[in-house]
Amino acid sequence: MKLILTQEVSGLGAPGDVVEVKDGYGRNYLIPRGDAIRWTRGGQKTIESIKSARSSRAVHDHDHAAEIKSKLEATAVNVPVRAGEGGRLFGAVTAAEIAGAIEDASGAQVDKRTIIVGNPIKSLGAHEVSVKLHDDVSATVALNVVAG
Repeated sequence: MKLILTQEVSGLGAPGDVVEVKDGYGRNYLIPRGDAIRWTRGGQKTIESIKSARSSRAVHDHDHAAEIKSKLEATAVNVPVRAGEGGRLFGAVTAAEIAGAIEDASGAQVDKRTIIVGNPIKSLGAHEVSVKLHDDVSATVALNVVAG
């Protein structure tokens, strides 16, 4: 089955790539999750729009990624969340909340899909997350989860 990826799928490809996968994997997993759409001859316009949107969001070169990395690692990021007694959160801190807090603190726009949270953040205090800026560059961001 030929598919056009709309999201990055590890081990398979990046958004806009045309891939060949087994029928069951595509029909039962990739398409229902919204990670891919069926390939058609008219899908070339879709591929071009996905790739142009991706290139506008992406960090273009290694030097720019290193510059953003130094800015992110030098900035302490406060993430305000709702918390109950004893510092327990109502849910977990999401990647979108972290991306918004990073943008507020440092001014650097980070795509939420590039933020890697090891274990779900469910308590107040200091935590660390990794942000993949480029193929070779990852930044470690210090988060301070505060009640707000």
